[in-house]
Parts: sequence; C-alpha cells; structure tokens
Amino acid sequence: MDTLIQEFRVAYTSVKGDQLAETLRPDIQTNADKLQAIWNRGDARSAKADLQFLFYQDHSRPRLSKDETNGWYEIYLAYWKAVGEILAAEGLRTDAKSNWTSVYEAWRELTSLIIRGYTNHDFENWTIPCLYVAGRYLRLYAIRADEERRRSGDDAVTSFQDDFDPETEEHKQLEDCARHLNRIFTLCLSDRAPLEESRKWGIYYAINLLFKTYFKLNAASLSKNVLKALSASKGDMPSIDKFPASQQVTFKYYEGVLAFLEENYVESIKKGDLRAFDKALQEGEDEFIKRRIYLTLERGRDIALRNLLRKVFIAGGFEEAKDGASPLRRTRVPVAEFTAAMKLKGGDDIDADEVECLLANMIYKNLMKGYIAHERGIVVLSKNGAFPGTGV
Repeated sequence: MDTLIQEFRVAYTSVKGDQLAETLRPDIQTNADKLQAIWNRGDARSAKADLQFLFYQDHSRPRLSKDETNGWYEIYLAYWKAVGEILAAEGLRTDAKSNWTSVYEAWRELTSLIIRGYTNHDFENWTIPCLYVAGRYLRLYAIRADEERRRSGDDAVTSFQDDFDPETEEHKQLEDCARHLNRIFTLCLSDRAPLEESRKWGIYYAINLLFKTYFKLNAASLSKNVLKALSASKGDMPSIDKFPASQQVTFKYYEGVLAFLEENYVESIKKGDLRAFDKALQEGEDEFIKRRIYLTLERGRDIALRNLLRKVFIAGGFEEAKDGASPLRRTRVPVAEFTAAMKLKGGDDIDADEVECLLANMIYKNLMKGYIAHERGIVVLSKNGAFPGTGV
C-alpha cells in the first residue's frame, strides 16, 4: 500500500494525469505482483489504517484540500477492495473465491467514487485519465460477468419468473455499465469551466466507450442520442482535431457506421435491391468520399447481389424426393432465372454473358458454392451451403 500511495504522490505532485491513472490500473497480466502487494494487508481494518496515515498524517503527503483528500482516500480504499475481488476471481487468493459479477460491482463502486470526485471533491481536469481507466475496465468486467453468468447458468432459476426477459439477462451487467458510462459522458459534457480547466477534454474517450457498449448491446440507435447531445454543445467544445489521434479515429469510425445505418443500404442489402443500393450510394457519394468510406460501402454491393441470387435459389423450391428421403432444394438453376432477377432488381438491361461473369465472380469470392455449366445455360449449386454463412 505504501508503494501505491507513493506513486500517487509522485504523479499528483508532477501533475501527470496518465501517471496518476496508472496507479489505478488493475491489469492482472502486467501488474499481478503489484496487485498482490497492494492486497497483502489482507483485512479492511489494516488497509483503512494504512490509507488514513498516508493521506492524513504522514508529513510527506501532498497538501490537498480536505475535500480532495477525502475523495482520494475513498477511491483508494475502494480500489483495494476491488483488487481483492480481482485476485479472487483470477484464482490468485487462497483465502477466498469470487466471481466476475462481484468484481464488476466492486469496480462500479470505484467508478462512482471517481465520478463523485469531480462533482463533490473538486478534482481538477488533468486527472481525467482516471475516468478513462475506470470506464474501460468497468466495461471489460461487465462483459466478463455476463459471459460467466451465461456459461454457469446462474440465472436459470429466474426463467420461471413471470417477468424474466432472457434478452435483458444476457447483457445484464453491460446494460448497467452503459448507464454509468453515460454518467461519465454527462460529467464531461456538462462542465462549464474554461476550456483549459474543463473536463470536456475527456468527452471523446467517454463517447467511444459508449459507442462500443451500445454496439455490443445491439442498441446502436442509442448512439444517436449521444451525437445529438454532442452537436448541441459544439459551440463550447474543443475542435476534434485537438484530441488524441486514437480518439479521433475511433469516433469517426463509429460516426461513419451510424451514418451508414441511417441510410437505405442495410434494407437494400437485405432485400438484394441493387437499384436502391446504387441510388443510395450515388446520393451520398460526395460525403462518403469525404469520410473516406466510399470504397468500403461500395463493396457492400456484392452482399446485396449475393442476397438477390440467394432469393432466386430459394424461390426455385425443392426437387421431388426419392424413396422417402428428405426433399432437397433444386440445385440446378437456369442462368435465365438469375438474369431475370437482376433485370428486375438492378434496373439495367443486362445480358446472359454479363450475368455469367457476375456469377463466376461470386463463386470466386466464395459468396456462392458451385459451378457454371455454360453450354447448358445452368448454374449447378452445392447441395450443402450453396450460399455460405446464410443457412442455405
């Protein structure tokens, strides 16, 4: 514990936020010995006594305000408790066992105390990397807790309850995590201090964590609320190019994905509607080139074409069953049927040779499995997995 607080003092005196955040990093792979040393007191009374001496009585302690000292004391006590749960969950304690739900709950308490440090204890903005560490590991522990619960079946008994919702239970901790990450986002966004003293410098890290969490929850639409709130505060925000490149890249990636989802591409791809896909791509061409995602989106046309060809295959129905065997889908499909579908959904006058060329390209890319019998004018598709990854 002495070493931990000494590291805190050095970082705090040097006003180095990244170095301060490192004192709270719980990475077991790189910091196992450090975490074991922190926990070696082994009981809450001793840990409290150590921290009280180091923060309130030691003559070499930094001269913090009483409020700020109280805030950091509570944080490091919560960190000590979380370390104990982490070591137990990793099987590195002989005196106790734990699980990742307990780790998540302990880290959530630490995260709440760090947030409270800014609202109640006058933490300065140079310390916001501590929020980064808190939010990042809160998300990781939430994911591990949900995965552990799914594997162990701990919630099986609740399935008999009237209000049991398996989809909600699947990401129970991650949904809770999202609410706390949103608190970090709000904490940064709502700061009214001058920019040089503002928590707004933590906004894009918080947003990126929220994006990752919402996408993991299959709730990407919630990201739109984040973007709306960000847009409403643009006048008070530092320019995005003033933030670290890693944060810029992650933000722009998710912003691009959300822009893609808001357009008609997804529905066009699902339906195999080539005309609608081409129209949507053309209408947004300038913006997509500007965002450098045009070529990426253009490749989605292959998936739209694959889905159209798959529909033709499914529409062909089944061959007549022989000797009581299960019916099999018709695997010999005339090129003329694919040509008709492409004329209908593509809107262009396309001939059989062009269609055969497209079909050959789809087979080459492993989006279809089969071969073209050119002389007979048919495509012979695989009886098993004619369109890999689509269930047929």
